[in-house]
Amino acid sequence: MASLRRWLDERLERRAASIPNVRLPRDDRLALVRAHGDFSLAYSTAVQDDLSYFGDGGGYIAFGYRMTGVFALGDPVAPQAERARLVRDFVHAGAGPTFVQAGEATARTLAELGYRVNRMGIDSRIALSPSMFAGRRNETVRYSERWLVKNGYVLMEDDGARDLTAEMHALSERWRAERVVKKREMRFLNRPFAVTPGPGMRRFLLISPQGEAVALLDLDPMHGDGEVTGYTTSFKRKLPGVTPHAEIGLTKFAADRLLAEGRRDLTLGLSPLAAVEPSGLRESAMLRASMQRLFRSPVINRRIFNLEGQAAFKRRFHGAEEPVYLAFRKLSPVQIIALLRLCRAF
Repeated sequence: MASLRRWLDERLERRAASIPNVRLPRDDRLALVRAHGDFSLAYSTAVQDDLSYFGDGGGYIAFGYRMTGVFALGDPVAPQAERARLVRDFVHAGAGPTFVQAGEATARTLAELGYRVNRMGIDSRIALSPSMFAGRRNETVRYSERWLVKNGYVLMEDDGARDLTAEMHALSERWRAERVVKKREMRFLNRPFAVTPGPGMRRFLLISPQGEAVALLDLDPMHGDGEVTGYTTSFKRKLPGVTPHAEIGLTKFAADRLLAEGRRDLTLGLSPLAAVEPSGLRESAMLRASMQRLFRSPVINRRIFNLEGQAAFKRRFHGAEEPVYLAFRKLSPVQIIALLRLCRAF
C-alpha cells in the first residue's frame, strides 16, 4: 500500500506546476537565515529535509509538493524590501501556489494578488523583560518553577559536556509511544526531532531527583540584522507520567536565560486553528467556520490532536497572540488532503 501511494504521489506531483528549484546548499540557507530569518519558521525552512527552494543566493521561499498541490512554507527568507517581489515571482512561477503559516505582510501581498486569506491559528510571542512573569496572572508560571526546584528537579541548559544521545533517543521514543500517531513524525509545519540539536539551536533539560533527563525543550534561533534576537520553540518532549509543571517550568527557565543574554523575544510556535477570527481580508467564510468547528470538536481533541489543550498551555504565558495565515487561489477538498498528507497527518 505504501509503495502504491508513493507511486500515485509521484504521478500526481508531475502534474503540479513545475517551479524552478534553486540548489541552495544548507550552509547558504543557514547564512540567509542568520541575515534575514526574523520569523518563527525561518530556521526550520533551512534545515528541514525534503523541501524545495525558489529564489537565488539573495533569498528564498521554501515549498513542498504533494499530489497536485504546491505549498509555500512561512514567509520569504530574504531582505524585507525584496519579500513582496519574491512572493509575486513565486506566485507567477507556481500558477497560484498555496501559502501556509504566512505572516501578515506576506498575507497582505497575496491579498493584493487576488488570493483568499484565512487565519489558520496563532503564534504566541513573549516579549522578554524583567516583568514578563510578574503579577497575579503569572502566578501559575512562577509556581511551576518553584515546585520543580522544591521537589529536587534540576533545570539546566545542555552544554554538550556529556553525550546524551542514547538518553534523548529513549526520551523521544517513549514520548512518541503515547501519541495517537506513533509510527511517523509530522513534517512541513514541523520537522522530525533530531537527537542532536542543529547549529544555533538551544536545548533545555529537566533532570529528575534520580538524575534522569525527563523532559526537554528545544529552541530555534530567530535573527535580525545578522544577530540572534530571540528563539522559537521547536520541540517539547517529556516522559510519560512526568509532572505537568515540567513544560511550564522549563519554558520559564529558558525565557529567563534568554532575557539575561539580552534577547528580545521567545515565540511558542503555532497553535493550530486557535482564534480563527475574520482575517480582515478577502477570505472563505466556509473555511473559517469549518476550522472553528474542528478546534472545538471533542472527537478531534480527544482522539487526534488536542488543539484546545495546546492553545490553553501557550496562553498560560500571556504572550502577544499573532495571527498566521493560509492563503490560496483555490482550496478544494483534494488540496486540503494534499496539505494534510504533506504534513504527514496520515
